[in-house]
Amino acid sequence: MKALSITCKDVNRESLLRMAEEIPGAWIGIRIAAYLLILDGWKSSHVSKLFDVSRWTVVKWIHKANQDGVESIKDKLRIGRPTKFNKDVQKKLEEALSKSPKEFGISRIKWDGVVVVEYLKRFHYITIHVRHAQRLIRNLGYSLRQPLYRFVQARNEGIEEFHNGIKKTSIN
Repeated sequence: MKALSITCKDVNRESLLRMAEEIPGAWIGIRIAAYLLILDGWKSSHVSKLFDVSRWTVVKWIHKANQDGVESIKDKLRIGRPTKFNKDVQKKLEEALSKSPKEFGISRIKWDGVVVVEYLKRFHYITIHVRHAQRLIRNLGYSLRQPLYRFVQARNEGIEEFHNGIKKTSIN
């Protein structure tokens, strides 16, 4: 079987190297490198083995290059579901996490995934799963873990309340 090749004239070494400098991104770089190898005479099966992608992926890249030219390297904008968590909601959630859930009319002592789900449902009309709420808590820099140490100078009063509250963790 004859090896596939790129026949479009505007897909050449100079234009590909120019685009590699202009466009950041790993997959775009891999695509550019694959096009350069194909222009040098490599077979699509060898290119697919080199970059650990399927041969069909490389074939699709070649057909796309022949059809769209150099513009085939750029990823097209993919339309998806817009996020429910804009900056305003995230800011309000972070402010809420620094307070007690009781201040928001939720009869719980500390914040956890279930409480965050309830807060978002009541105040922002957003419905999410508990696991997603736990990820949000972590992404905002909070942890639900209890501390493993006690300060020597700490007094006994307030320890229980301290242990039951949510703690801000440092970002590593």
